[in-house]
Amino acid sequence: QVQVVESGGGLVPPGGSLRLSCANRGSAIRIDSTRWYRQAPGKQRELVALINSNGSTNYTESVKGRFTLSLDHAGGTGSLQMDNLKPEDPAMYYCNLLQNRGGKEYWGKGILVAVSS
Repeated sequence: QVQVVESGGGLVPPGGSLRLSCANRGSAIRIDSTRWYRQAPGKQRELVALINSNGSTNYTESVKGRFTLSLDHAGGTGSLQMDNLKPEDPAMYYCNLLQNRGGKEYWGKGILVAVSS
């Protein structure tokens, strides 16, 4: 059974940085893509960034130049470096692991990112 666990969230002041990590603590699987979503109170969940197993990345416009994905080659998951955090970034951030074969995806429970002075 796959168990997705996020870590690295917390409270930082505006302009601060956090690094979110995503780990599969369960059965090993082939991961074709790691996607990071976020959901703020009263808003829909949005895709923030994704990294594929070949290292290609994509970011939503609002985080380009501030957020950077990197691939953990050992575990196959993607970590999200978040710099210059802004007041519009606070949300629950969720890691989603995708397997192309069969279209399976696995979600973490989420981790809180807060930005406040």
